[in-house]
Amino acid sequence: MSHLQLLSDLPKGTHATVAGLVAGANGVHSATVRRLGELGFIPGEPVQLLRRGPGGREPLAVRVGDTQFALRLVEAQCVQVRAVDAP
Repeated sequence: MSHLQLLSDLPKGTHATVAGLVAGANGVHSATVRRLGELGFIPGEPVQLLRRGPGGREPLAVRVGDTQFALRLVEAQCVQVRAVDAP
């Protein structure tokens, strides 16, 4: 089984499964973590890092389930994932 990573650390195009949410980044409030859960970042949900902003930075374009979002780096650092083989 693959190890846990942060969504922010995945290479572009990587498919993964949400393992959980953590408030590990500086300046991240519990409301941000709760909002990520409300948006669909829940354990077991498929997620993919689609692309990064200019220079490989933010925003990060991600797909969770069937929905695409643009996340700030600190938000993506709150999402723990397990990489999986592409479908």
